[in-house]
Amino acid sequence: MSPEDHMNEGEGGNPAQGVPLPKKVGQRNWVSSLIWLVPILAVVIGVSLLVQAWIQRGPAITITFLSGEGLEAGKTKVKYKEVEIGTVQSIALSEDRTHVSVTVRLKKEAQSFTAADSRFWVVRPRISGLQVSGLATLVSGTYIGADAGISAEQANKFVGLETPPIVTRGASGKQYFLHAADIGSVDIGSPVYFHGIKVGQVTAYDLDENGKGIIMRIFINSPYDRFVGINTRFWHASGFDVQLNADGLKIRSQSLDTVLFGGLSFQSLDDNPGTLVKEDTAFILAENQTEALKEPDGDAQIILLNFKQSLRGLRPGAEVSFRGLILGQVKSIGIDYDPRLREFTMPVLVQVYPERLGRRYAQFRKEPTYTAQQRLQFMIDRGLRAQLRSADLLTGQLYIAFDFFPGVVTKKGDVSKRKADVASQALLAIPTIPNTAEETQTQISEIARKLNKVPFDQIGSELQESLKTLQRTLNRAGQLTETLNNDVAPEIAVAMKDVHETLNAAGRTLSEEAPLQQDLRQTLQELSRAAISLRVVTDYLERHPESIIRGKREDKQ
Repeated sequence: MSPEDHMNEGEGGNPAQGVPLPKKVGQRNWVSSLIWLVPILAVVIGVSLLVQAWIQRGPAITITFLSGEGLEAGKTKVKYKEVEIGTVQSIALSEDRTHVSVTVRLKKEAQSFTAADSRFWVVRPRISGLQVSGLATLVSGTYIGADAGISAEQANKFVGLETPPIVTRGASGKQYFLHAADIGSVDIGSPVYFHGIKVGQVTAYDLDENGKGIIMRIFINSPYDRFVGINTRFWHASGFDVQLNADGLKIRSQSLDTVLFGGLSFQSLDDNPGTLVKEDTAFILAENQTEALKEPDGDAQIILLNFKQSLRGLRPGAEVSFRGLILGQVKSIGIDYDPRLREFTMPVLVQVYPERLGRRYAQFRKEPTYTAQQRLQFMIDRGLRAQLRSADLLTGQLYIAFDFFPGVVTKKGDVSKRKADVASQALLAIPTIPNTAEETQTQISEIARKLNKVPFDQIGSELQESLKTLQRTLNRAGQLTETLNNDVAPEIAVAMKDVHETLNAAGRTLSEEAPLQQDLRQTLQELSRAAISLRVVTDYLERHPESIIRGKREDKQ
């Protein structure tokens, strides 16, 4: 019997009785089975991440920049309002080596940044004029800024901006255009002021189509854009506005920023903007505030002036005035030869604004009864002339003055009255007269010619002979004086002594203590008493005229 049989017997089992014997089973190792779950779980997570990344994957775009400074593939982010919307995938140099192509993978929620008018630029530290930007990138690193477009057209290739835009599409306000003769000291980012408050800035500028001026684009922030209307005027506020007049020296400036970096300003006539204008409306940019806010000049008129004198000191742009009121400026200066008169003339074209003469004259100009030539001829007949005058004695600058000179008669055949055909258009002409300085110079020249005819050499010789004769006469007078001193002087001294004694005697006679004076006083006293007695007698006779016949009556006791 085997030991197992004994064991079964000991346990009370009996195979004969059909009771199954228990089976011994070995212990199973389940920990090793869990190892296979780790790669399975990793595969599931990886697939889910790939699916999620594929679902959230946005479009890929290419942006070209002139330089890839600060950009790194896989690290540089694309941000909009400091929120990440994409990542730089790769950077490659173009075949012509003129720029770099940056491939960017945008997020799915940044699909709108594929609009064709979207803008991208590199944000890095920049200092330009008044603009200081990108300082935060010193810590966080360079990134690409973005501005979503509004175009319905989609694109995957963009040209990046080399400088950040001044105004993004999310800003509230309006853009306007300004036409100017030159840019002055204004630059991109220069401020725009309204009553001294910064309300906008210059966003761009370029030459106009014909290349004769500048066109600027400015942005006015909301709500200040409601002050821009048809009556609004813009002007350069750069530097100082210096005015010297009868009230003294006046210096005006918007702020220190405009002095250093330039700026613009605007205001409405009478502070009433009028009807508000739409965005992208164009305005004229004036040189200063005075020029911008002055009354409208109306239509300009070109007038021809023919001078027969030197125009040294007269320049294009010189003012044309009427009794101190500026009517316009000189446009051009030329020279012409008249074969009929065989002389040169100096034609000057001036541009004037007749409405500056006042409303009444403006109404007179609008009357259809007279033509422009007839109105001008009417004033010429009354003595209207043009004259050169000095504007500055130090610099010798000249200006043209219109005024009435009564008694001036226009000579027959005066070229200043004839019309000149310029560009197939007849121009109005006003006669000219010499100025006071020219007349004075002519008079001085005439005097000089007369002085040249005077025989100064002959006069000098005769004068020298006269001086010699005078010298001889003076010598003889000296000899006569010496003779008088020797012969006549002693007798004059004796005579003067006698005169002195006579005056002393007269003094003693007329003194108060002299007998003559005492006798004279007594005589005067006697005359005084006699006058009193005569007055008494006269009074008595007036009262008693009969006493002349009867005699004086005796007084009754």
